[in-house]
Amino acid sequence: MIEAVVFDVGRVLYQWRLGALMEKLTEDPAELDHVLCNVVTEEWHFQHDAGRPLVDMVPERIAQFPQAERFLLAYAERFNETIPGPVPGSLEIVEALHARGVPLYAITNFGAEFWAAFRPTAPIFDHFSDVVVSGEEKLVKPDPAIYALAERRFGYAPAAMLFIDDNLANVEGARACGWQAHHFADAPKLRADLVARNLLAP
Repeated sequence: MIEAVVFDVGRVLYQWRLGALMEKLTEDPAELDHVLCNVVTEEWHFQHDAGRPLVDMVPERIAQFPQAERFLLAYAERFNETIPGPVPGSLEIVEALHARGVPLYAITNFGAEFWAAFRPTAPIFDHFSDVVVSGEEKLVKPDPAIYALAERRFGYAPAAMLFIDDNLANVEGARACGWQAHHFADAPKLRADLVARNLLAP
């Protein structure tokens, strides 16, 4: 029986796309493509999710790609613009679960500095009892250690929690740790699964 629901944040609750910011900085499609493929990449960004501070990452990257300095400074200073808005339907699901008294939590791969800037813009997290942020803990999904930390913090047995993530590796990582899990594709499919699990009314 599921006693708590645990969400991922990026691409489950909120859209996330580096290009949403970078495309504001150039009208040259080739330059934009170069920046997103070689400079401000998700792979490079993941260092911040894992706990590396921006003060180390950004100057180092500017030294490598001096012609892309404005993109890298914007990344550091305007990261919230890479989050265009909620994933359609997802926040309504959170509200419905909250209304039914379902305990809510999150585990997110999110840089500590960026989370500190984003969290005040997202009052939906007022409904969450706790959020494990990878950049704060210096642990990232799907490392089993982050799920173990969440178990201790949230206070539930793994099998009593439903973990929702768009990244299959993270879903499989949670399942390997004994959690129940939903591989997120869109809000309607998630809602149907939650109804089937008697967490939401039909």
